[in-house]
Amino acid sequence: MWRKLSLRARLNTILALVLMLGLAINIARLLLEAGPRVQAEDQSVVRLARGFIETLVVGLNEAPDPDARLNRIIEDFNRLRHVSITRANQAVEPNAISAGRSAADDGTNGPPAWFVALVHPERTAVSVPVTIDGKSGSLVITSHPNDEMNEIWDGIVTQIQVGSAIAIALLLITMTVVSRALAPIETLTDAMKRIEFGGYDTRVKPDGPPELAAIGAKLNHLAAALGDAVEDKRRLAERVVSLQDVERKEIARELHDEFGPYLFALRAHVGSLMRIAEKPEPDVASLRRHGNAIWEQVNALQQFNRRVLEKLRPVGLAELGLREALGALLRLWREAHPEVVIETSISPSLGEPGETADLTIYRIVQEALTNVFRHADATRVHLSIEPAGLPSATTRGRRAVLVRVRDNGSGLLRDHKLGHGLVGMRERVMALGGTVTVTSADGGVTVEALVPCDERACSDIPVDERGPAQQGNA
Repeated sequence: MWRKLSLRARLNTILALVLMLGLAINIARLLLEAGPRVQAEDQSVVRLARGFIETLVVGLNEAPDPDARLNRIIEDFNRLRHVSITRANQAVEPNAISAGRSAADDGTNGPPAWFVALVHPERTAVSVPVTIDGKSGSLVITSHPNDEMNEIWDGIVTQIQVGSAIAIALLLITMTVVSRALAPIETLTDAMKRIEFGGYDTRVKPDGPPELAAIGAKLNHLAAALGDAVEDKRRLAERVVSLQDVERKEIARELHDEFGPYLFALRAHVGSLMRIAEKPEPDVASLRRHGNAIWEQVNALQQFNRRVLEKLRPVGLAELGLREALGALLRLWREAHPEVVIETSISPSLGEPGETADLTIYRIVQEALTNVFRHADATRVHLSIEPAGLPSATTRGRRAVLVRVRDNGSGLLRDHKLGHGLVGMRERVMALGGTVTVTSADGGVTVEALVPCDERACSDIPVDERGPAQQGNA
């Protein structure tokens, strides 16, 4: 049941229990002190009455009528409210009547019976010997601490009334304070519900105690970050679709521009061969000429098909691995641009980043080298690939690969915008949880990409391991 209570109910319940406990402890203290107080009052009254009686009965026999004198003394003492005196052989009803009359004179009902039994269970009585005309007797002094018990009981009742009023007032004040103090929590709860259903523009006013104000500020920052993340995700999806359309259009254009003429030429040569074959005496030279042309067209189609497949999926990447695929790519660039020196540094502790990471690394290197040879006018390019670590907020125990391509070309202009290739690579790496940075200085351009490994790959790669570089031409 306690777990189902709200924070406000818990605080109010705890406060009510504390106030009730304090009131109960105070009342219990008064009850514990009541017995000794009544007993002390009892003994004091009896001792005082006994002293008076012993003093008065000394000259009792000198009176003309000692017995009447004694009765008058007893009557005078019985007018007192705290004590009663009777002869030893006299019933005690007059005392009870006197005590009851005293209570009635006060206009009070007196304490309850259980209280009297608790603080004064037995009546205190003392016998004082008296001799009248040579006859021995005694007077019984009985204490009646009714006033003391009434005073104590009235104090307890007043304590209950005043303490209850103070407790109720404190509880109401505290409930009001707690309600106002916890009001920001309700605001935060409503804000989180709106954020849960997509209201990322929700903001709360940092109000209340410093702790709740800090939570409100953090919630605003979280809502803004979620909104930015959702917007980035939307733009990324839109960009992916756009890039897919661009790639499809480019492939369609290449198929139309390349495959179309080749197929038309093949069809023409085949038609010529069929016409030559229908002659009674075919021209061997013509047959050979058309056959060679068909052979050249088929070779051209094969090369074009290889280029298209290379764009769609690097040849040999899955079969030979990342190192061999990069080696083949670098050999092609060296053959096409022998005037540019390409240096490579691939860490031997790279391990197996995984299929997705391999393809991403390959595309980054491919796009970076393409930009170098198209735009940089560089004479030297350095490629390095080594294991690295991801920030703790995005890793979940994963590792990453740091890819760096640096050239000594002319660099980028200040207002230069990245092309579709690098923008696509950046968004692809960001979708994997990595980063891509492009920096330019007087000595060229550096492209750095931090590519996360696949979740089940790179688990054995030390984060800060930097083994001896594998230098040379791939």
